[in-house]
Amino acid sequence: MNVYDIKNIRNIAFLGHSGTGKTTLTEAMLYFTKAIDRMGKIEDGTTASDYDQEEKKRAISISSSVLPVEWKNNKINIIDVPGYFDFVGEVLQSYRAMDVAVIVVCGKSGIQVGTDQVWEYVSEKKIPRAFFINKIDRENADFDKVLASLKEAYGISVVPLQYPIGSEENFKGIINIVSHKARIFNKKNNIMEEADVPSNLVNKMEECKQMLIEAVAETDEELLEKYFSEGTLSDEEIYEGLTKGIVNAEIVPVFCGSATTMVGIETLLEEIIEALPSPAQMNGMKGKDSSGNEKIVKFDPSGAPSAFVFKTIVDPFIGKLSMFKVVTGKITSDMNLYNPNNDKTERMGGLFFTRGKQQINTKEVSAGDIGVISKLQYTRTSDTLCTQNNVIMYEEIKFPETSISLAVVPKAKNDEDKISTGLSRLMDEDETFTVSRDKESAETIISGTGETHLEVIASKLKSKFGADVELSVPKIPYRETIKKKSDVQGKHKKQSGGHGQYGDVKIRFEPRTDGETDLLFVDEVVGGVVPRQYIPAVEKGLRECIQKGVLAGYPVIKLKATLYDGSYHPVDSSEMAFKIASSLAFKKGLAEANPVILEPIMHVEVKIPDSYMGDIIGDINKKRGKVLGMEPHGKYQIVSAEVPQAEMLKYATDLRSMTQGRGQFTMKFERYDEVPVQETAKIIESAKKELEEE
Repeated sequence: MNVYDIKNIRNIAFLGHSGTGKTTLTEAMLYFTKAIDRMGKIEDGTTASDYDQEEKKRAISISSSVLPVEWKNNKINIIDVPGYFDFVGEVLQSYRAMDVAVIVVCGKSGIQVGTDQVWEYVSEKKIPRAFFINKIDRENADFDKVLASLKEAYGISVVPLQYPIGSEENFKGIINIVSHKARIFNKKNNIMEEADVPSNLVNKMEECKQMLIEAVAETDEELLEKYFSEGTLSDEEIYEGLTKGIVNAEIVPVFCGSATTMVGIETLLEEIIEALPSPAQMNGMKGKDSSGNEKIVKFDPSGAPSAFVFKTIVDPFIGKLSMFKVVTGKITSDMNLYNPNNDKTERMGGLFFTRGKQQINTKEVSAGDIGVISKLQYTRTSDTLCTQNNVIMYEEIKFPETSISLAVVPKAKNDEDKISTGLSRLMDEDETFTVSRDKESAETIISGTGETHLEVIASKLKSKFGADVELSVPKIPYRETIKKKSDVQGKHKKQSGGHGQYGDVKIRFEPRTDGETDLLFVDEVVGGVVPRQYIPAVEKGLRECIQKGVLAGYPVIKLKATLYDGSYHPVDSSEMAFKIASSLAFKKGLAEANPVILEPIMHVEVKIPDSYMGDIIGDINKKRGKVLGMEPHGKYQIVSAEVPQAEMLKYATDLRSMTQGRGQFTMKFERYDEVPVQETAKIIESAKKELEEE
């Protein structure tokens, strides 16, 4: 693949709701530009971008793929991004690689949840964007209706740059609104041939062009003055102002076509080159210099080499692949580059471009372009590579917190090492996925953004690392405590010839009221009834005992134990005897002090559109939760609540179902509260069953 000047590079990402045709659109562009010799299909598992085994099995995109095409002395890096909600990490990585977000919308379905979510993020970050209305050939597809809904939802800056000729099965061509040139698709050779604008669309084209000119004029004072004085703008001025408006996120052009029939693919490529900005026209990337001062770094091929690593791929056979975007200078395979994130120097090994799973070797990657390097030792996603003489650290990607956790249960006993290695490698690849070890239950817990996300992780463990696992609901870390006082004696006396065993303690047990949860041991022994050397053994015995309560075997918290009396034998007493005596006192004392089970209560904040408020509050009440308050946040509401953890294990799935994917939530541990009586019986029964199974 040739090395291209920065002005001839375009970095675009296809984003949007799942099922709008992003992968098929990518495939059509690859086929049209002869990057592939036949057009693959999602249902057959033959597309260039969805090459992973899991993607083929599920027929959805799971990972973002970079697929460059060469066309008329230009290079277009296409990033095919998953639309499924669980793979938000892939979306966030893609934002840092692309220059323009092309939001793909179905010509029949129009705006969907995924459309809204992408729009909100790119608006917040002021990322340049465009719309592609796909599937114009579908039954009931309506370009005008979808365009009107986009303008109504997202503002007057949404303007058409293309208009379809015909619709549904009669969709056959595209009109360029700037040039007023019509192109009809020739099925025999897959090219667009010039034709006259249909007479019924002439007035429509004038209306659309006027809309476009007004939008362009409003972005530039000189163009606005010319528009007021002459009433129009030249085609060159329109494109110049349009590109500037796109860069500043003031104008959102709308393209159209059909990926499956190839109608509009050629015209889309033309407009990507003509209207969308090159990296040289972009506003640059945020970073900090060696002194910690913030700065914006423009994409510049003449600067010192620097690049941002936006994605990591882990392959058990070829090792770690780091995908990067060059910001300044150029990177060659013989360089040593500095990683300021971890103060390490990396040796650049094999450089290449990817087109799905295909690797295209290259000797250099220049500013504005996207490349891949293999086997970097210290570099992770979000790291910067630069020279030590010109240190820059680009802004890291902020990934969302995990929202669901499941326990990993190996199907084969000897797979623990494989699982551990596999999970560690997958964490390198996926920043929205974490692994932890529950010391109490000895479970390995994996956490992610949704059930499908974790199911994919489990499948990758098997396919990539040969470890077959099951996912189960993690055990809830219940606790036990007491509600009343008790005063008991624990006496251990055993005679078996020779030295016997003798330990005798009197202990007062009561709830701890100072807010602390750890055992409070108080020594009130007077007169040496329990010798000083045995008192630590009493405390140690109690601390061992609180690991398992008397109701269901859960750790005991908020307990105060006062040793105030006892007796000993000058020959038979020992530390072990007093430990056993304290254990007897513990079991007896807690049983008499009204023991109860406590459950973890989580503080939950749910961000939802107003229309779902009633459903969310009703669901929280069903989950034994307590709503604390509501607070407006833009066009959303944030509901604060406290809910038992046991009721929140699958909340990520529940919330997505209730809000069609529009809701988000965060959750953190708040405190322990007493479990209701009806729930206590279930917990005790479950604990007994587990003990029997063990």
